[in-house]
Amino acid sequence: MEPTQTYNSLVPFWAILASLIAVPLILLSSKKPNVREFWTLIAALVKFALVLSLLPEVRAGKIAECTLLELSPQIGLSLKVDAFGIFFALIASGLWILTSIYSIGYMRGHHEKKQTRYFASFALSLSATIGVAFSANLLTFIVFYELLTLATYPLVIHSETKEAIRAGRQYLAYSLSAGLLLIAGAGWIYSATGSLDFQPGGILNSVNATPNAFRLVFLLFVVGVGVKAGIMPFHSWLPNAMVAPTPVSALLHAVAVVKSGVFGVIRVVGFVFGPELMTLHHLNLILGIFAGATIILASLIALQQDSLKRRLAYSTIGHLSYIVLGAALLSKDGFVGGIFHISTHAVMKITLFFCAGAIYVNTHRQKVSELDGIGKAMPWTMGAFAIGSLGLIGIPPINGFFSKWYLVMGSVQSGWWIALVVLLLSGLLNAAYFLPILHRAFFVKSDQFANYGEASPWMVVPLCTTALLAVVFGFFPNLFFGFFSLAQQITASVFNLNLAGGGQ
Repeated sequence: MEPTQTYNSLVPFWAILASLIAVPLILLSSKKPNVREFWTLIAALVKFALVLSLLPEVRAGKIAECTLLELSPQIGLSLKVDAFGIFFALIASGLWILTSIYSIGYMRGHHEKKQTRYFASFALSLSATIGVAFSANLLTFIVFYELLTLATYPLVIHSETKEAIRAGRQYLAYSLSAGLLLIAGAGWIYSATGSLDFQPGGILNSVNATPNAFRLVFLLFVVGVGVKAGIMPFHSWLPNAMVAPTPVSALLHAVAVVKSGVFGVIRVVGFVFGPELMTLHHLNLILGIFAGATIILASLIALQQDSLKRRLAYSTIGHLSYIVLGAALLSKDGFVGGIFHISTHAVMKITLFFCAGAIYVNTHRQKVSELDGIGKAMPWTMGAFAIGSLGLIGIPPINGFFSKWYLVMGSVQSGWWIALVVLLLSGLLNAAYFLPILHRAFFVKSDQFANYGEASPWMVVPLCTTALLAVVFGFFPNLFFGFFSLAQQITASVFNLNLAGGGQ
């Protein structure tokens, strides 16, 4: 792989700052909803434009760098826009635009209180998310990772019911405890290497330590990032957080929080420990066991959920571990498939949560057993739900098939036949918990929704857009942003391959 070129740029800093600047403007516009929502949308568009402006340089092999605060010659709060960072930042900032539009329809349609706090917290969360994406080292990553926890807490407790407060406390307890483990792991790495900088292929190859020491530190990181990644048994905060408004669920599951978790898993595997060390000490086996168990158990639990949002939550837990499993395979195709599934799952799952929110705002139905005949009353919404569901099952030509295909090939490539069995069984379980919803919606006759129609266009247009993107990216995985090529580029850097060989 050709050496990358670095250059100094403040654009990564401005990309973080864009939504941060919007926070006081949103707060000052509390009595003027239209103005408040204007600032939200402007911040989302500006953030996405700034992130997008960095893409051509990354595709050309150039890395933008920016130091925010130098604590010592060896360590500081620094930003770096590599292929993986831009990959995640494009997903988060792009989907925030649609989530902001959707939020306007949801908040107005449901007459939610404390809308100003909601939009301000949302903006702050996206600043932290882009900070996570563009972190140059473990210190910067941990700072923004913890800021994301604090920024999303007001969103989780938005309704301020006893159930919401309890869920918020659990979310803080899990996430902040995980942060302490990350700090401990980072401290060990700094003492061993004198550096915390992310490095493709890992930074620990020259460290002389016992296998047990490596395994212990790796477990610290697995739990540290695994909480937000929903890895079992550190997942229970996630379904409980479904008491939050649906746009928050979309944020948690598709845009920011859990995607920051699996982003952290890939960073740890590919940029801290590296494939060579992972293989030498069988660390990938540890990760693979966690991932495989989570995929199957979460799918089985999803089958038992009558609450639509909780069924989607357990589906998310399972699909996040597809990404973790892709990293654990340590094969080129598996790594490409895992990284690419970050983008495909984001588009499909945000579609499903958007649909769940539209159903709730319009009909106040929250249970799968209450959806008989809703497809006739809300055909656009349930059509989009069908696309998202079939994509997560792995039906072509929806984009989920493409990432799952590479995960399957990666399992064969690595010789992990048990992983192949897990993926195939999971596909069947996905069908088992999604297809009954579609059957109820479209094939069970009922007059209970005779007087209902579609939700507000503010909600229907975003969910139809994300469903359309799931289909379009299924046919053209490199369209617009080159997500698949970026996944290959990231894999090539981690495995020290020629770019043309990435993912082959």
